[in-house]
Amino acid sequence: MLTAKNLERIMELEASLRAEYQVQLDTKDAEIERCTQEVEDKKLVVAKQLEQISSLSTQASANKRIEQLNRELHSRSDNLQEEVSAQKKRIKALQNDLAEERTELKALKQFDPAKMKKSLDANKKKLAEKTSATDALQKSVNKAKSEKAELQHKIKELEAKVEELEPVEELEPVEEPEEAAA
Repeated sequence: MLTAKNLERIMELEASLRAEYQVQLDTKDAEIERCTQEVEDKKLVVAKQLEQISSLSTQASANKRIEQLNRELHSRSDNLQEEVSAQKKRIKALQNDLAEERTELKALKQFDPAKMKKSLDANKKKLAEKTSATDALQKSVNKAKSEKAELQHKIKELEAKVEELEPVEELEPVEEPEEAAA
């Protein structure tokens, strides 16, 4: 029985303590509930922030890729601009060369190629004729020189004979003046 009495006292004590501390227990329960709600809210905020971070990281990597592409495109455009300016310079040089070639062609067109060819052919024929005439004249000159040399040689021989005959003629009186008159 004693235990039943003790049990009743414990229950009464519990009821009195509960009555006395019920307000505090209710406030603590409300505080616990509020804290659990705050924890749940914070978990939701953390989940949202995690989702935002993951989306921002993908956006950041996409932004990095776009920035890299922009740098590459900028570099390419600079290179293309340099190439264009070099090509423009080359075009101007080629245009100048073309103008020079056109003036040279114009000067060359002033001469009639067909007429020049005819003239060249005629000049070649005249040259060939003159060459053959010159060869013939050279041969005749050489022949005349050789004949002259032979004649001079004969003249010398005759002069030598005349000199030999002159001393003999001095001894004999010559009747040549009469013969020369006759």
